[in-house]
Amino acid sequence: MKYSHLTRSRGLRAVFLLTLLPVLPSWAQKDPVATGLEIAQEAKRRDTGYQDFVTEVTMILRNKAGQESSRKLLIKTIENENKGEKSLLVFQSPADIDGTALLTFSSRTEADDQWLYLPATKRVRRIATGSKTGSFVGSEFTYEDISPQQVEKYTYRYIRDEAFEGQTCFVVERYPTDPKSGYKRQVTWLDQAEYRPLKVDFYDSKDAHVKTLHFRGYQKYLDRFWRPDELLMENKLSGKSTKLVFQNYKFRTGLKEADFDQNLLDRLR
Repeated sequence: MKYSHLTRSRGLRAVFLLTLLPVLPSWAQKDPVATGLEIAQEAKRRDTGYQDFVTEVTMILRNKAGQESSRKLLIKTIENENKGEKSLLVFQSPADIDGTALLTFSSRTEADDQWLYLPATKRVRRIATGSKTGSFVGSEFTYEDISPQQVEKYTYRYIRDEAFEGQTCFVVERYPTDPKSGYKRQVTWLDQAEYRPLKVDFYDSKDAHVKTLHFRGYQKYLDRFWRPDELLMENKLSGKSTKLVFQNYKFRTGLKEADFDQNLLDRLR
């Protein structure tokens, strides 16, 4: 009788535990590496097909003392689903930086090609791979940060589900495959409703938390594509920050590959 009673008790506990399994997040039952990649791929899939866009940007640089300076620039991006995006940033003010331009050819698997034009020297300079960790025109963004982000250039690991700013998010780590990257890893919060990045923590080669990027004020365009009104990059070490404020997004403007030619950078003023 005692053996029968013990067996029944264990059986009831096993049935009770089994009834709890369905309430666990579906992601928790999967391999974290495969799940992290799936989340990144879905986020990219949802942002594929926009063709091209143009937007006006105000860059606000803030030092540790709270003093600010601002710059105006124009960003143009064209999509190539097989190769990767091409982007062109052209500064329009203040006068001492007017005409400065950065052209990026983003590749899905190879190192990105970048060219910088500085009006003061009247020369186009190719950005070496090892130099892409440097500050972009004195901001808290590096050349690496400015490049369009490609899924294939990282490995991934899903960490957990977590609430952030009132939204349920996937928290995913990604690790650059480029040995010359300025980061060891990045931790990204993506909302589960739309797969939009809300925050990214950046860690350097020593695994120190060096920067945080916030995405704010998302708007939907063409009834499908989400873009933030503001990006804020905070440097945790220096106390400096750079804010990018976006206005007048225009999609499918008819941009051509010929509009992204490094030989034309000195004629963009």
